[in-house]
Amino acid sequence: QVQLVESGGGLVQAGGSLSLSCAASGGTFGTYDLGWYRQAPGKNREFVAAIDWSGRITHYIDAVKGRFTISRDNAKNEVYLRMNNLKPEDTAIYYCNSASGPPYNLLGSALKWGQGTQVTVSS
Repeated sequence: QVQLVESGGGLVQAGGSLSLSCAASGGTFGTYDLGWYRQAPGKNREFVAAIDWSGRITHYIDAVKGRFTISRDNAKNEVYLRMNNLKPEDTAIYYCNSASGPPYNLLGSALKWGQGTQVTVSS
C-alpha cells in the first residue's frame, strides 16, 4: 500500500513562507486527485487544497486562497504545497492524501494517513 511521507514543516514568523512536500513510497499516486489537509491543536482535521491528476485544476479553501499554491510532479510521485504570507492560524500538522470533489472534505482521503509535518507560525 502507498505510504505517504510529508516533509518541509517548521517554525516561521507571521508573514513568512514554507514549502511542504509529500512523497509516495511503496506505490504511486496514479491518477488520484491529491490534496493537503491540516489539523490544528484541539480541532478536527480539515481539507486545505486539492489538485487534479493532470495538475491543471486546483481548489483551495477561502482561508488560504491567494497565499497557498498546490502542485504535483507525477514523475516523482510527489505533491507540494507552497505557503506564503503565513498567519498564526495556519499553525497545524499538515498531511497529504488523495482528494475527491467538489465538495472537498475528509471523505476524499482514500489513502493511509502519514505522520504529517508540523507547521508553526509565530505572531
